Amino acid sequence: MKRRHFLAATSAAVILPHLAFGDAPKRKVAVIGHTGRGNYGHGLDTVWQEIPATEIVAVADANSAGLEKAKAKLKLERGYADYRQMLSDVRPEFVAVAPRYVDEHRDMILAAIDAGAKGIYCEKAFCRTPAEADEIIAAADKQGVKIAVAHRNRYHPALPQIKALIASGELGKLIEMRGRGVGDRRGGGEDLWVLGTHIFNLVDYFAGAPRSCSAIMLQDGRPVTSADVREGAEGLGPLAGNELHARYETEQGIVAYYDTVADDGTDRQAYCLQLIGGKGMVTIFIDRNPIAYFSPGNPYQTTEPRQWLPITSAGVGKPEPNPEACKEVANHVLGVKDLIDAVDNNRQPLCSATDARTAVEMVCAAFASHVADGKRVNFPLQERGNALASWK
Repeated sequence: MKRRHFLAATSAAVILPHLAFGDAPKRKVAVIGHTGRGNYGHGLDTVWQEIPATEIVAVADANSAGLEKAKAKLKLERGYADYRQMLSDVRPEFVAVAPRYVDEHRDMILAAIDAGAKGIYCEKAFCRTPAEADEIIAAADKQGVKIAVAHRNRYHPALPQIKALIASGELGKLIEMRGRGVGDRRGGGEDLWVLGTHIFNLVDYFAGAPRSCSAIMLQDGRPVTSADVREGAEGLGPLAGNELHARYETEQGIVAYYDTVADDGTDRQAYCLQLIGGKGMVTIFIDRNPIAYFSPGNPYQTTEPRQWLPITSAGVGKPEPNPEACKEVANHVLGVKDLIDAVDNNRQPLCSATDARTAVEMVCAAFASHVADGKRVNFPLQERGNALASWK
């Protein structure tokens, strides 16, 4: 097991549920949102109210009506239309980069770093291109800033139990991983960005960093051409296709697949990552509780009924001993606690900017492979932008 993955696994199992903060002065937090352009993500503004060690001191929102609502919700008198002015005035220790729209993340994060923030909690997807991620990480490393990205499933205390299941041999030889998108109207390139990055973050956790990618993108069953490229929703940048199939070779030699088809008929129930072994299968459902199930037995035999045994932080088939921790995964409390601990102990967060860059690069690798007629592209990508942007 790689050292960073071992440390991450032990951190998720030990540090996060037991983080405690004493009677020290509250840590100053500033929140950046943008009503109408991603708003405040999935509670990235209010999560700080759940942590006694922190205090939100200001909020910024370029939408005047949205700013007033945010001030009321966060019980603040101090609000700004310009987040740069807020950061300059307040000089917070922690910053929430909350909008779901991705196109402002780079500028917001860099401004927070320049203002002296020690920790930044950012909504996913992290940014639009590997090049933007490179720039952010270089600036953060230079200033010693810790960045955590809100792939909240990565903080779940059941994940180390899944790793232990694999290590024990009970799953058998891990043959492959299969991820699927939600399969609603966003199927294809948009699903890959908005929902696939959650899957890729877990692929990286279980199988190590990607080594190569080959992919095909389709529009109504035919290969996507440059004429199909459009500007994506939520500030994602160039997008195309309503169907996508990607194959990734990983550091540990395990092949991971990601498939997304618009309106695939699964009623949004197929959004998961499956770890398929010779003796069983683990299915990890994104943003559900329980997060995962173990189905023992050869996945390709039909002689026995398939069992679905929940995996909790205590192990396979055991009751969840810490339901509060699972709740704190869903509302980002564990992610923020981990970020604070990472700042205080000078370590990387469990879902760091580097981890989030990997997910961004896996998205852009699928685009690059399709533009190259499905040829295999290697990591790190030579093209650090979005290959669809300059496709002729």
